Amino acid sequence: MRNFTPRAVEPAALAALRTVDDAGRTCAPYVAPEGGEPLRCCLRLARAGERIALVSYAPLRRWAAATGAEPGAYDEVGPVFVHAEECTGPEPAEAYPFERPGALRTVRRYGADGRIVGGRLVELPGLDEAFAEAFADPEVALVHVRAVEYGCFHFEVRRP
Repeated sequence: MRNFTPRAVEPAALAALRTVDDAGRTCAPYVAPEGGEPLRCCLRLARAGERIALVSYAPLRRWAAATGAEPGAYDEVGPVFVHAEECTGPEPAEAYPFERPGALRTVRRYGADGRIVGGRLVELPGLDEAFAEAFADPEVALVHVRAVEYGCFHFEVRRP
């Protein structure tokens, strides 16, 4: 059971990404042949036959604009899968999204200024402990969970 709330990509950001992504590329939807792609719009795996898109996303960019943070070089842009059309968003779940036992994740910690203030390598399960440790530091405003293999952004958790 999870103790922290994973945040999907916000609907307003998704609407923009489905037109032009954060790297300036036009969205190019396709049909998932087998499924299994980790969708950041609803925090579940794609099903075969769903229309999805692989887009470039800068996870700190919109948060920084809303909060006045200046992430500088930490304003990374990377690939994420999303539904090609609006979806219902995440459904309640007990486990964290994309949590496969033994998988490795990086939990990156960011301060209110948008700069990285640390991180931790986590073998799943183990995210609750990593989040608790991160938020025990008063300087940490939010954390990003990323896959180690490809560096892909999975989801965000903000200070409770």
